[in-house]
Amino acid sequence: MNLAGKTALITGGTSGIGLATALAMIQRGAQVIVSGRTERSDTLALLHREARNGGSAHFLKADVSNKEECKRLASDTLVKYKAIDVLVHSAGGGVPGSLMDISEPIWEQAFDMHVHAIFHLARAVVPSMKQRGEGAIILISSVAGLRGVPGIVAYGTVKGALPQMTRMMARDLADANIRVNCISPGIIRTPFHDRMTAEQKENNLKNRIPLHREGTPEDVASAIIMACENDFMTGENIVIDGGMTMRIV
Repeated sequence: MNLAGKTALITGGTSGIGLATALAMIQRGAQVIVSGRTERSDTLALLHREARNGGSAHFLKADVSNKEECKRLASDTLVKYKAIDVLVHSAGGGVPGSLMDISEPIWEQAFDMHVHAIFHLARAVVPSMKQRGEGAIILISSVAGLRGVPGIVAYGTVKGALPQMTRMMARDLADANIRVNCISPGIIRTPFHDRMTAEQKENNLKNRIPLHREGTPEDVASAIIMACENDFMTGENIVIDGGMTMRIV
C-alpha cells in the first residue's frame, strides 16, 4: 500500500508509539486522524507542523474502551474524511495486579480497551476498506503477551490475545485484500515506562535486553509502516524488543 493520499485512523495517537506512527504516516503523505481521550495542544501543534511538508493531521476525541465511542469514532471519521484505509489500534495502558489482587472491574476494563475496542473498530471500518479494495489493520500487542510476567495478569492476557486475534481477522479478511498484522514492542522509552526505577532500567540494559538499550517509539513506528506498505504480509506478529524474548540466558 502506498500511504500517499490514504486515510489512517490511529487510536492513542497523541503520544508514544501512536504519535510516532502518525508522524511517519504524515511524512508519507497520508491523511492522519489521531484519537485520544484528551486533546493535547502540544501534540497537535507538532502534527500540524509536520503536515506542512506532506500529509495532513486531525484530532477526534474518543474513549475507545467504550464500544459506543468506538462506533462513533469510526462513523465520524468516515463522515468527515470519506474513507479509512488504515486502522492502527495503539490506545492502551498498563494494568497492574496479580490474579488474586486485581479487581473484576479492572480486569474487564483491560479487555474493553485492548481487545473489545479493536473488535468494534474493525467491524466499523472494514466495510469502507472493502469498498476501496484494500486495507491495513495493525494491532499493538506486547512482549508481555508472549511470556509470563508477574503482577500483570490482565495486561499479559489481553496482549496475548491480540496475535491470535490478528491471525483470525487476517484469515477472515484476506479475500477482501484487507491485511491484518500485529506488532509486539518490548521496553520502549515512552510515558508508559516513566514509573520505571533507575534500578529496573539498569537491570534491563545489563541483563534483560541483549542489545543493551531501550527501544524508541520510532523503532516501533517503522515496523508499523512496513506492515502497512508490504502488500504480501498478513496475519503476522512482529516483535520489536532488542532480542529480549528470544534469549535463554
